[in-house]
Amino acid sequence: MTEIFAVILIFSGLIFFIAGSIGLLRLPDAYSRLHALTKADNVGLGFLAFGLLLLSSNSLTAFKMVLVWMLVMVSSAAGAHLIAQFVRRRERGVSPAPIFCGQGRIPRAAPSRLGPCWPLPASCCASLDIPRAAFPGKPPCAA
Repeated sequence: MTEIFAVILIFSGLIFFIAGSIGLLRLPDAYSRLHALTKADNVGLGFLAFGLLLLSSNSLTAFKMVLVWMLVMVSSAAGAHLIAQFVRRRERGVSPAPIFCGQGRIPRAAPSRLGPCWPLPASCCASLDIPRAAFPGKPPCAA
């Protein structure tokens, strides 16, 4: 009886994984896709882990499966938050994230939105491999 219930849980988890994958492919915007992936995959992994828990005879293995499920839940929430934050900044036209080189803050932005940190130090340009053609009219690196 336990094996039957375990198989039902495992197949339920697979159905949630498939639903999350379909949501990724079919939903219109990044926020809906993130929601489909994080929710469906976390629930699917939970069903899968609990189904495997029922089949596991070792308590250490069972503990490891629950621990993996919890770590995946935390990391997927953090990853989804970072992706949503990036998408929101991109929609607003704000630079995705500043990069730091030396002591100055260097904004990643379009040439028309270059901040007060420009021009960049020559050492920074070498480490970032910035092409000069990307900035017509304004050289990105100090001479």
